[in-house]
Amino acid sequence: MTVSPDAVVLVAGSANLDFAVRAPHVPAAGETVLGHGFATFPGGKGANQAVACARAGGARTRMLLALGEDAFAAPVEASLREAGVTCEIVRVRDAATGTAFVCVSDDGENAITVTPGANARLHPAHLPALDGVRCLLLQLETPLPTVVAWARAARVAGVTVILNAAPAQALPAELLTAVDVLVVNEGELATVAGHRGGIAADLAAIDVAEVIVTLGARGCCARLDGGLHVQPGFRVDAVDTTAAGDTFCGTLAAAIARGLPVAEALRRACAASALACTRHGAQASVPAADEVDALLAGFADPAGDAYDDLAAYCAAAR
Repeated sequence: MTVSPDAVVLVAGSANLDFAVRAPHVPAAGETVLGHGFATFPGGKGANQAVACARAGGARTRMLLALGEDAFAAPVEASLREAGVTCEIVRVRDAATGTAFVCVSDDGENAITVTPGANARLHPAHLPALDGVRCLLLQLETPLPTVVAWARAARVAGVTVILNAAPAQALPAELLTAVDVLVVNEGELATVAGHRGGIAADLAAIDVAEVIVTLGARGCCARLDGGLHVQPGFRVDAVDTTAAGDTFCGTLAAAIARGLPVAEALRRACAASALACTRHGAQASVPAADEVDALLAGFADPAGDAYDDLAAYCAAAR
């Protein structure tokens, strides 16, 4: 896929080393579960999304990140560079590289605990010049005041701001007014909207031009120009949902930077996210553009009933 020189995405956010264990199920509070597999993977929402954006093709991807001066930093940086991401690294001497502890159940669900480490040392002044940047992609694993400052600087510069509001938290109005595209899952949507009702009602309650909610295997729903657009998901055999949402966000950002129609951008993002669920790990699970193309070519568009069922699900009160 040809990369457009004008399609540049800057991802500013977190980078971690993930410590992942497989287990029959995710432990409940106070429960001990015997695992049956362990591995380390480069991760972090920001880094995962940067890898997904780079692999999506058609856009150049840069990333602003912070790493400690420790052994955990090397595999994180190497994974980004191998994916084709241009790294702009803040080296932190007195904090470790961020880490995450991930439990993945045998049915593909996960529970994650994150220790921010160096990610917490990213400041507003670290944002590089935005000349030539079309989209700025942000998450919430770095300090909220820093995210707000970055979003506002991008808005002033005329850069499209995409925010993945994860992990879930209430967001200040000064951040929402600087965001062009907000991406959330169902739980994050309820938190940002104040949990007013059904998905459609919650989407309407958020003062951002475009709001997209990912719905797992169901697909996604977007509020665009005052109306709803739904995209059914792609049926796959899921083994690990880690980084599925990050894959969606990175693929979406690349598509927006390329100027693709929203419907096509959402379809590609859903397809890439589905493929990510068929593999273990975070960045290791992110598909390449040709894999997404192959999945889309092999799937006929869902029947009208699939769209109607998803629209009904989004409209229903919770």
